[in-house]
Amino acid sequence: MIAPVPDVAHGQRVSARTVEALRGRFRDAILDHRTFRDEETVQVEPSRLVEICRYLKDEPDLAYNFLTDITATHWLDRDYAYEVAYLLYSLSNNSRVRIKVRLTGAPGSASVRTVAGVWGAADWLEREEWDKVGVVFEGHPNLRRILLPEDWEGHPLRRDYPVEGVGA
Repeated sequence: MIAPVPDVAHGQRVSARTVEALRGRFRDAILDHRTFRDEETVQVEPSRLVEICRYLKDEPDLAYNFLTDITATHWLDRDYAYEVAYLLYSLSNNSRVRIKVRLTGAPGSASVRTVAGVWGAADWLEREEWDKVGVVFEGHPNLRRILLPEDWEGHPLRRDYPVEGVGA
């Protein structure tokens, strides 16, 4: 028999407990934490991302076994160039948490380690974000275009990409 999905309140409690667990175990790697509309977002040190993600997946009480999505945003007017967000879900706890890293550097040099070794779904999700904004996922098994033709120039969701397109 399949266990029933815990209710939303249980999931929110686990999400809050997740933040406390991260603070306790990775104190020096937790750079910021925000709660907005009962959603927990934790900004972490990029160099510790994979270790933190592995913990969130493997810790039995947390069990964030589903990488829902990865998003990346390019910024022009901030002290960092990119923000990459990992949206995680625990099926057994009905719990969600968002992990963010901030990166500096130009396209092709702003990088973070791949989490494809933690969640297989990261393979295509990281390729999408590289294709759209130019974040490099170090150690990715197959980092190449997935949405655009191989000969496409640039990354069209960067804020400095020409509105009319390349060569217009």
